[in-house]
Order: sequence, then C-alpha cells, then structure tokens
Amino acid sequence: MRCLAWSLALLAACGSSSPPPARPPAAPVAAPAAPTAPTAPTAPPVAAVRPVTDRYHGVDVADPYRWLEGDDAEVAAWSAGQDQVARRWLAARPQRATLEAEYRAIIAAPTTRYGGFAVAGGRVFASRKLPDKQQRDLVVMASPEDAAASVLVFDPTASGDAHAAIDWFVPSPDGTRVAVSVSQGGSEAGTLHVIGLDGRDLEPPIPDVQRGTGGGDVAWRPDGKAFWYTRYPAAGERPEAERDFWMHVRLHVLGTPAAEDRVELQDELPKIAEVKLAAAADGRVLATVQDGDGGTFRHYLRDGRGRWTRLTDWGDGVVAMTLGPRGTLWMVSTAGAPRGRVLRLAKGATRLAAAKVIVPESADAIVTDFADELGVVLVDDRLVVTYQQGGPTTLRAFGSTGAPAPAPTLPAVAAVYVAPDPLGHDLLVWTTSYVTPPAWSRYTPATGALAPLPALSPPPPVSLDGWEVRRELATSKDGTPVPLNIVWKTGAPQDGTTPCVVTGYGGYGISQTPFFAASVQPLLRRGLCFVDVNLRGGSEFGEAWHRAGALTHKQNVFDDFAAALAYLVAQGYTRPERLAIQGGSNGGLLMGAMLTQHPTAMAAVVSQVGIYDMLRVELSPNGLFNTTEFGTVADRAQFEAMYAYSPYHHVTAGTRYPAVLMTTGANDPRVSPWQSRKMVAALQAAQAGDQPILLTTSATAGHGAGTAMDEQIAQRAELAAFVLDRLGVK
Repeated sequence: MRCLAWSLALLAACGSSSPPPARPPAAPVAAPAAPTAPTAPTAPPVAAVRPVTDRYHGVDVADPYRWLEGDDAEVAAWSAGQDQVARRWLAARPQRATLEAEYRAIIAAPTTRYGGFAVAGGRVFASRKLPDKQQRDLVVMASPEDAAASVLVFDPTASGDAHAAIDWFVPSPDGTRVAVSVSQGGSEAGTLHVIGLDGRDLEPPIPDVQRGTGGGDVAWRPDGKAFWYTRYPAAGERPEAERDFWMHVRLHVLGTPAAEDRVELQDELPKIAEVKLAAAADGRVLATVQDGDGGTFRHYLRDGRGRWTRLTDWGDGVVAMTLGPRGTLWMVSTAGAPRGRVLRLAKGATRLAAAKVIVPESADAIVTDFADELGVVLVDDRLVVTYQQGGPTTLRAFGSTGAPAPAPTLPAVAAVYVAPDPLGHDLLVWTTSYVTPPAWSRYTPATGALAPLPALSPPPPVSLDGWEVRRELATSKDGTPVPLNIVWKTGAPQDGTTPCVVTGYGGYGISQTPFFAASVQPLLRRGLCFVDVNLRGGSEFGEAWHRAGALTHKQNVFDDFAAALAYLVAQGYTRPERLAIQGGSNGGLLMGAMLTQHPTAMAAVVSQVGIYDMLRVELSPNGLFNTTEFGTVADRAQFEAMYAYSPYHHVTAGTRYPAVLMTTGANDPRVSPWQSRKMVAALQAAQAGDQPILLTTSATAGHGAGTAMDEQIAQRAELAAFVLDRLGVK
C-alpha cells in the first residue's frame, strides 16, 4: 500500500470533525514513545562503518551502514541510544511542556468528531473520536441529525490495549452486523471480526485480511449471510518472507469454518496486488485490483452465477469503477483524457469498447485516489463528481446523460469529500479550508441544496480568524508553474523576517488538499507562516501531473519544492535561516533529497518515517509495491534515475547540514525503520556544522495508523519545539 504519511504529522488537520473513510484511512506518521529517563547519554552513539559494495549495471555502490538494516542486539542498542539522546534534547527545549499542553487542548478538546460514514439497513454507521479516548470507536445512529444519540458498537481499546485500532469497517446490507478489521501497535496487520451491534464476535476472527502493504477489504453478499474478503497467505501457506504479498479474494459463509472458505480470485492477481471490493443488491461483485502503487488497474466482475470476468487490463486507463443501478457500470478513464472522463457500461456489457462517454474531460481533474474510493457517487439519476483544481477540490453534479445539474457553493481554496453511501435521496458532504473549520452537510443533488449538520460539526478547538490563504505560483527548474498555499497572518509585513514551515508530498497520485490547520495554530500564533506546496507526483492536475513526478521523472518533485522555497525567499515571505521544512514517508524522501541537494536552503528539517536508500527500498515488502511508482534497480534507466537522487547515497562528508529531526516507528509495515537509521548514521558522520541530527523511534507505533492519542500529542509537541528552537522563535 502507498506510503500514505503525506505531511500530516506535525501539521495535521485536527479540527472539530474529520472525514476518514470507512475503508483504509490515510495514515498519519508514527508518534513517539514517552520521554526517556534523565540518565540518558548526552551524545548519540557513533555508528561503525562496515562497507558493503554492490554492483548495479556496472556501477559499484558503497553502503557503509548496511549492518543497521539488521534487528540484532547491536542494532537495537544503537537505535535505543539515538532515541535516548534525541528525547533528552527535545525535552530540554524551553517551549516543550507549554506546547504539549496546547496540543492536548486541541487534539483532546471536549468535542466529539465523526467520520467514515456508511449507510446500511436504514442506519448510519460511523467512526467516532471521543476526547478521552486513545482511538476511534465504531457507533451507529438513526440519522446524521441524531448523532448525539449514537450507540457504541465496538471499541477496539475495550480490552485495555490503547494501541489496538480499527483499520476499516463494512456493515452488512441489513445493518445487523459489521465486518471490522483490527490491528495492534500501528502494524496495520488486521484480523477480521464479524460483530453484532452489541460489539460481540459472531464468528471466530479471521486473521491475515489486512496488511500495511496492500490494505484489505470486504464486500457483503446481498442477503448478509456471506461476504467476500481479501486475505494474505497464512503461516505455512507460503514462505514467511512472502506473507506480505499474494493478496487474494475468498468467500466466507457465516457459520462455516474459515478454513473451508472458497478462493475466488487468486491466479489472476499479481504478487503486489492491492484489492478493493464492492457488491450490489443484484448480486454483482466488483474487484478493483491495483498493480502495486503505480496507479494502473484491472477490474473483475462476478455475475450472479458466480463467474468472474476481467473487464479491463493494466494499460486500458480505467482508474476507477463502481457498480451502478440497473446493472450498469460507471468508470473514470484517463485513456486519451489524462484529467479523466466518466464512462457508462450498459447492463450485460463486458467489453470496454462498448462504454459510452457521459461526462467528457474538462479543464479540472476527476479525483480518483484509490484510498479514497471513486470520485463519482451516484444517487437517484444524478452523478456527483469531485474535481481537483490544483490542490483545492470542488463538486459538480450531472444528470444520468451528462447534462449539468445544480451543485453546491463551497468555500474558496477548500477541500470537499462525499461519503459514498447515499442517505435516501441525499448525500453526506464534508468541507473545509486551511482557515475554515471542517463541517458536515446534507447535500440534495436534485436541488443543489447544502444543509449544515451541527450535530456532526461542533465548533473547533481553536480559531484561525485573522489568517488568510494565498494561492501563488512558483516556477520550477523546467518552467512548470507550481502552486503554493500560504497561510499568512493578515496584515503581516512581507519583509523576509517571518519564520515559515513548508511541507509537501509529491507522489502516488495523492493530491495535497486543504485542511483546517488547527494543529498549525500553536506555530501560527507564535508568528510563523505555513506553506503547503502542490508538487508534481500528485494528481492536482490529473494523471499527467502524477507521471511527471514518478519513475525516471522523480527529480521534478524535488525541483518543484526547491523552487517553492526560493520563491518564498524572493517574495520576502522568509529567508533560509528562518525556514523549516517537514514531510513524511514519500514526503520524507522529499526531505532527504532537499537535505542533500540544497543543504543551505533551510535551517531545520523534520522528516518522518521517510525513505532514503532508493537502491535497497524494494527489498522490503512494501518497497516492492513501490516499484511501480519509483522504479526498480533491475531496470538500468530507473536505477540511474534513483541513484542520481537517492538521499542516502548523496550525503557528503564535510557538509554543514541544517538541524535534522527524523522519526520512525518500530512496527512500520510501509517504510522499514532501517531507512531512518542508515540516513541518520550517514548524516551524523558527515556533519561539519554544529546543528543536531536526531532520531527518535517509537516502540508502540508504525507508519502512523493506529497511533494512540497521547503519543500523537507528545510527538507534535516535540516536533513543534524542535522547529521553534531551531528558528529562534521565543
């Protein structure tokens, strides 16, 4: 599964309400363990240099810290020593305790937040975050207007484990039971529970249905007596090293042993398959299969007789598909239309050539993020389509023949999310902007009316009145305009003295969309500005924008970010010694590239669960999934491109590097912790300046999903204290 920790760790949207889908959520980055005892050493342990040389296409590449990829006692001691020193240094920052109190007031504010809505059996299921709970739970309500009367269905922490989390949930069609994937410690290794509305297991749990590599899913049979589900190899079915791969689809009939479940899709699927499932009331089942993380798909349809038919192939350009009424299939295709167009396939048709264009390509891109489901939702005879506008998103509505229909009016520079399940003739819609609190509304496509839902949208814990959002364009190295979203104090002088934090992601076709910047508020009110950059590699301008930042074109992402930093300085927003950058996962790779390519462009770098050794990443389970996005060393051109920017291989001795804080999680299933260990070892050995190079490792977290609330609060306080200290903000 994608490296989904885009940039929301220090700077996460943490307002009054959030829209995590019922399916696998976008994961924030890993949070730290509690601060260490004051007896921790004052200097980080030095990593021994034990060079290993590899040859790729005739090129010898040295790896001085290969031993840090291990998990033996020596590695554990080195990692623990690094963590102790970093925690002690962070704990000594003057504003650390004050910041933790402020973040607790924001994240644990006395408000209840809902998201992940799913409608079944006349009931509305939702994930709920209570202020005194470490994790979200699962509730059911009669209607969104009646959220206050929600009834608890399942609390993953009821057993006393604060690190147990719901990966995703899918209610049965009649709403009497729910399939829930639960994992521990941020591992994202989910076990499937079938529970009643009292939270009790109705079946023995089924392990191995969810992984951090390819995710997982469930689709119920219309009668609610069986479901299709994804499963990974169980112990003994394949070698242990292969168990994060080979996702396949099985059918489970309630009341029968899981060992007897029939395999329905397996031989047709690649080793790095990522599968999403959906079922219709007429008995059809749709399997959307992605080949790793690169954004190419196949679609398989199971008819009412149990026969599976492949509808599309990898090169067909169909990036999303959904089951429509009266036997139809609706899809988004980028073939000949890189910003997407909506097609309809009539009942009984299985050839893509028979699909009819309903909504042609427009100047904006249709949202088709695999993690966030399809950007087209059907209700009655209306299509509601989410469009990307370079970062901000908007909604447009169409009739079943493609004629424009009334659409809601949304805030400027906003993000919008549509829950996929209709509420009768209406839809649930979530909107927010960087300075406008998130809010849920009931949207009626027939009229375009948007009715607020106060029960789901309590007041935010902080106000961003007095700040504005500026959309401006930097020019990248090759002349490409790159959008910047600048959250700026209204009326502040643009004289180069303002400290700024800049973030970006740029990968996997994931777009950086606006979020209510409540978690940035402790920094904003201390005089900082915040900048979110829409880099190539995302889908802000469609598939061409994604491809321009993928595979052998990945350097464009780093050039875009460097151009954004230079623009901020040239326009008088800030200057290098007042500038910090932050990113996670693929955004951590961005941070590593900026460190090694432009070490004087900033004063501080926060990089979380990042990728730094591009030549070894594909040897880890999730790294193999990433080859369709980054490339593989087996391909000469892709090797040359990756080696040219691989941060670990471009750390240069004698360089004055800025202050660096790297974080990782011991249970990370997406980016191996050794990536951070090796990069920090190299930076510490090469550092010619006096700025700290720090590494923290959380023993109870992974890539970020399922991180307990207290850990999130502690991490944000540490990261903010680091930034403020290094930028000289009192």
